[in-house]
Amino acid sequence: MIPELDHEAGLTRKVLERLPADKWDWTPHPKSMSIRQLASHIATIPHWGAVTLATESFDINPPGGPDFTPPEYNTPAEALAGFSRSADEFRAALAEASDEAMKAPWSLLKGGQTVFTQPRVGVLRGLIIKHIVHHRAQLALYLRLLDLPVPAIYGPSADEQN
Repeated sequence: MIPELDHEAGLTRKVLERLPADKWDWTPHPKSMSIRQLASHIATIPHWGAVTLATESFDINPPGGPDFTPPEYNTPAEALAGFSRSADEFRAALAEASDEAMKAPWSLLKGGQTVFTQPRVGVLRGLIIKHIVHHRAQLALYLRLLDLPVPAIYGPSADEQN
């Protein structure tokens, strides 16, 4: 999974590097996240991979406790740096994970109730890595809608052939 993470993190950095500071709070639709919110979310997702490897569960709204509030970054450069730190943290946790740890069940909870339980490997691939890919695609679309160059991701873009 480390090569997969490295590949997706590199592609994600290419998109984060292109985010315009002057459009940081731009959103394509009232129901959409702003560039700031989306980039901040993407920057935080790999951290949850490390959390998944270090815990048996996570409650996003623990009974009697505060809801989880994700961080927001003030600039594209901060979001890129946050993503790099988060991806490095996840990569280091993956490097230390045993096969047994990867097969062990992990649960997402909300208000003390189980939302789902899956083997960690499924959570890491589905909820973490694919989640990054999903939101990276949204940001790439935002770039297109702002008439900014979209980087080549899995193949050429209209703006980049390599």
